[in-house]
Amino acid sequence: MIHIGCCGFPVRKEEYFKKFGLVEVQSTFYKLPEGETAERWRKDAPENFVFTIKGWQLITHMPTSPTYRRAGLSVPDDKKDMYGFFRPTDEVFNAWERTKDVCKILDANIVVLQCPPSFAPTNKNMENMHAFFSAIKRNGMRIAWEPRGKWDDVTIKKLCEKLDLINVVDPFARKPAYEQDITYFRLHGSPPGKRMYHYKYSTKDLKRLAQMCQSYREVYCLFNNIHMLGDALLFQKMVK
Repeated sequence: MIHIGCCGFPVRKEEYFKKFGLVEVQSTFYKLPEGETAERWRKDAPENFVFTIKGWQLITHMPTSPTYRRAGLSVPDDKKDMYGFFRPTDEVFNAWERTKDVCKILDANIVVLQCPPSFAPTNKNMENMHAFFSAIKRNGMRIAWEPRGKWDDVTIKKLCEKLDLINVVDPFARKPAYEQDITYFRLHGSPPGKRMYHYKYSTKDLKRLAQMCQSYREVYCLFNNIHMLGDALLFQKMVK
């Protein structure tokens, strides 16, 4: 089974809902919507439409990240070491609970937690991950973790297996280090040697992607490049 969609809405939601059955909501990474807004999204979407969401940056990113400024978030200096990097603090746990509230409204079954490249495989960061994921309640939701930076497959596999995480990858860059019943691909437009995000997938690329998907039981394919709309539509047509 292959689910196809985009990371964010490249067109108006009403138009998007007619074209796809899946979206990964991106705005939730920057700032969570009000409950009424999330309720409207769910109401406007078709009954069987699938939402996944990108988790709030307060969980994964430090306040020094430029994404905080983009979101208009300001953290007092004496609180800056309380956010991000899966720190087991009240602030991060609260950010998770609020993210989970949005998931409940949207009936989102997967939360994507993408880490910045600065989140390296240090002992402290891995200790934070163990403490955070061991403490939170998931309420049946699946967590898809996208590490960036210099993480090796052995370390990723151990963490995903121990903490029950789906290893998110761009399949043109690497294979999942740990396979579960669900595989989650985020396609950043980055086949080897090409410009990330700006790349437009060729028919040959998409045929290769379709072949890669056949190796897995259930695959979520989320396009996250500038040409995501056209690429996702072409891939959807090809798969059907």
